[in-house]
Parts: sequence; structure tokens; C-alpha cells
Amino acid sequence: MFKGKFLLTLMMMLVLSIALVACGGGDDDAPADPDTDENGEDAGEEAEGEAQADSEAPEKPESLDMWVNDEDSQLDAYEEITQRFEDEHGIEINITPFSMLDQTEAISLDGSSGQGPDLFFQPHDRMGDIVLQGLAAELELTADQEERLSEYNEEAVTAFSYEGMQYGIPAVVETYALFYNTDLVEEAPQTLDELMEIADSLTDASADEYGFLMEATNLYFAYPFLTGAGGYIFNQDADGAYDTEDIGLDNEGAVEGAALIQSWFEDGYMPTGIDGDVMNGLFQDGKVGAVITGPWAIPDYRDALGDSLAVAMLPEWDGDQLNSFSGNKGWLVSEYSEDKYWATELALFITNAESSETYYETAGELPAHTAVEIDDEFMGPIFEQTQVAEPMPNVPEMSQVWEPVSDALQFISQGEDPQEVMEEAVEQIRDQIAIMGQ
Repeated sequence: MFKGKFLLTLMMMLVLSIALVACGGGDDDAPADPDTDENGEDAGEEAEGEAQADSEAPEKPESLDMWVNDEDSQLDAYEEITQRFEDEHGIEINITPFSMLDQTEAISLDGSSGQGPDLFFQPHDRMGDIVLQGLAAELELTADQEERLSEYNEEAVTAFSYEGMQYGIPAVVETYALFYNTDLVEEAPQTLDELMEIADSLTDASADEYGFLMEATNLYFAYPFLTGAGGYIFNQDADGAYDTEDIGLDNEGAVEGAALIQSWFEDGYMPTGIDGDVMNGLFQDGKVGAVITGPWAIPDYRDALGDSLAVAMLPEWDGDQLNSFSGNKGWLVSEYSEDKYWATELALFITNAESSETYYETAGELPAHTAVEIDDEFMGPIFEQTQVAEPMPNVPEMSQVWEPVSDALQFISQGEDPQEVMEEAVEQIRDQIAIMGQ
């Protein structure tokens, strides 16, 4: 019996000693915990944080469907880009070639039955109609997603919002710039006054020679001059929402711009009836010092002028950079998608800096992500111009603006009073918008 008590006491003392060691302070010479670094910090903290972020996201789908505009170069680019997404996230991406101009009609017909995409591609100026049809989902961006989106062209991001709510991720931006012939114009004009000096010194209309030409009666190209002194189409609030009742095309600044355009025709700097074909032909023949146009003209201009072709941003007017009109294209998450979070992640991934560089190199379109560097001597200045370009209003009411203003510019080029003509154009726009609302 004594032996049994002795053994029991011995075992209790052994257990107690083990407990005391476990509760005691650590020895400086004790081996390091394999999960901590030399500073005693958790070496797996970063990985744990990433795992936690993943755990906060919805469950990953097996696949996502995206409709890519049916141009070979764009398809090639997105095949490469989405493969990287698949490798990183383990989600299969199914690409369907589909003309972007036909996508919304197909989604409206088949989206509710589950036959549509998770992600589709659209020009920004169709946003109003798309939202009103209920085809695009309002993006519920996480803090991390908002931070990533802050690296994009701010105006391009706003172009894919509607009434202050974000519906899309911009992918590409297109605008125009100043092209000039270095045989006639050694350096790009920095100011509007310098551009007018070029127009004055090089113009000889009798020989079809001009210092400066542009499609001055086309609102798309005339926009910088109608707005440079304070004109605007529709006023915008701080969130980018348009007030279509507040039209600024007949205010003092817009009329000043219209009068400037009229002076070009009165002074003989531009021929009445100038259009893109006439302008391009004369410029390629070496008879024009500078023109305003977009990147689509580069191949023909380069073939005609060779090393004499150069491109620059638009000049300044009274110390302010002229803001061109821009058209943007980007990715929208379908309202019918069952995986909106991951579709949004896909949209951000395929438009991030690395993906945008791949897309530019393959498809040749300028990115909306501002971190991409464009070193091309022609596209570089146009990319710089996109940073100050203003998107065409994306509201349905914009469709009622183009024709009245283009007609007004025609009348102005023929000598009619700019104030009266712009007031009449705005009145016509208001009437047509009112009819839309009936």
C-alpha cells in the first residue's frame, strides 16, 4: 500500500513540474518558434492576411463568361490577359466574340434566362440607356477595389457612372490631338495665339495652302473651343451626375468660342464646307501646317509625311489647357450575373496596369489606367491629352445635342450671328429633350 502511495505521489510531482515549466518564462537560448521570424513576429502574418481577405470574398465560381468585342487584336489581347487571371485565381474564363454594338440587345433578350455574360464591353456614352434598361449592375466596390480604381483616369471612371453611382470599369480612352508637319511648323504651338500665327503666316487659300485646319463644324472637334472660355453642354455636380436642364452652350463662354470659330472662316484660315476628307487630303499632300484629328489618322499620315509628322497636345487658351472630347470603352457587370464580386475582380484585373500595357501593345488602344507609360512618339502625346480630356455626356439626352449644335456651327461658318444661333440651338435642344420625357 505504501508503494502505491509513493508511486502516486511521484507521478503528481512529475505532472506539477511539467506544468510549472510550461507556465514559466521563455529561455533566451530556447529554439525559435518556426512560425516566427528573428524579431519574434509572425512570419505568416501577411499570408494569413491574404487568406483572411480571400475568406471575406464570396466563394469562387468555377468559371466566368465575358463578351469581347469581335476584333482579332482585342480577342488576342484578352486571351493572353485572362490566362493570367486563371492562373492567379483558378477561375476559368470563357470568352465569346461579340460586337459591342450588339451586346446590349442580346443581354436584354437572353440575360434573364442565364444565357448572357458576367462581363460585357461597351462605349461609355451608352451608359444612360444601359442603366435605364437594367442591364448593368451597380458595382458594390470593396475598399481595396476602390483603392485600385483610384489609379485610373478620373474622368474615364466618372464616364462609367450614372447619377452618381458606379456601373463600369474603364478600359480604354480615345481622343484627338494636334498633328503637324515639321517641314512647315518646326515646333508645336503652345498657345492658341501661336496656332493663329501659324494659320496667318501659312495660309494661301488660292493655292489650297493652310496653316491650320480642323472639322470646325463638327461638335466633337469643336468642343474644346466652345468650352475653353467657360461653355459646357450639361452642368455636372460633384459626383459627376448631369443636370440636363442646365445647358451652357449659349452662355458667354460658349458664344466667345463660337465667335472664335467664325473668325477662322471670316479671316480665310478655313474654307467653308471643310470636312475630314478635304482636311486629310490637303495635310497628306503637305499643304497644311497643322490639323486636329485622332489616332486613327496616324497610318495614312505617317505613310504620306514620314519623318515630317509630329503630334502634340492641344494648345492652351488664356493659360488653360484645351480639353478635348473623349470616348471611353469599358467593362460592365451584367445585372443577371450570379457572381458580381468576381466579375468585378475580373474587370479590375484585365484593366490593371500590367493588363493595360498588354492590351495597348496588342490592340493599340490607349489605356484608362494612368500608370501605363506610352513611349510612342505619336500615341504618347495623345495619351497625355486623354489625361485632360472630358468624356462625352453619357445621358440619353445627349442624343438631342449633336444635330442642333452641328447645324449652328454650319450657320456660324457662313456668317450668322453666333449669339443668336447658339441661343436657337439651345432652345431646340430643350424642346427635343422635353419631347423625350413625354
